[in-house]
Amino acid sequence: MKYFSIILNLILLVAVIVLFVLHFSGKNIESGDPAVQASDSTMPEKVAIVYINEDSLLENYGYFKELATGLEAKRKNLESDYTSKAQGLQTEISNFQRNAGNMTMSQARAVEEDLVRKQQNLLRYQETLTQDMMKEEAEVNRKLYERVSDYLKDYAMKNGYTVVLNYKPGSVLLYGHEAMDVTKEVVQGLNKTFEDAKNEGTAKKESPKAAIDSTSTK
Repeated sequence: MKYFSIILNLILLVAVIVLFVLHFSGKNIESGDPAVQASDSTMPEKVAIVYINEDSLLENYGYFKELATGLEAKRKNLESDYTSKAQGLQTEISNFQRNAGNMTMSQARAVEEDLVRKQQNLLRYQETLTQDMMKEEAEVNRKLYERVSDYLKDYAMKNGYTVVLNYKPGSVLLYGHEAMDVTKEVVQGLNKTFEDAKNEGTAKKESPKAAIDSTSTK
């Protein structure tokens, strides 16, 4: 989905800044070597760089699929509701056009004014739906970015990576060796974290019933 195309741009921006500083500070970039841990104010002497393929990550990440499915369902519901209202208004307009000849001038004018008001309300409703969907998409982007970003911080620290780039067609990263592509490993880790969180949530919901069953068997 095109509205997810910028979800990891902050990661990409940070990576570009790091590369820029390294280039002009004369530091050597060595992929694959363990990175030297340093504070945010200290440039590491060795930099290990990997990247993830955004399209592949979104295609295989369960949490994204769940968010996208929910968002699409809401979009369809809102679209159906709007279509129903629009069709209802169109029916009223058609009825008025058929019966206008049997109305007095004042009656026809009153119906016309009412139809114009309903049409304006429908346009405002359409604008509201569009704004609501934009807010929903922004919230999905935020949730997805936070999940991926938080995971990558821990993942990079555990594996000794200093920079994790985001690759997608048209991005700053024009080429990356396959050995530097950690998408599959990252997706597996993200999905495991996601499933563990779901299972934990299910266990918490079921725990009261489990406690009652356990008590009843004693």
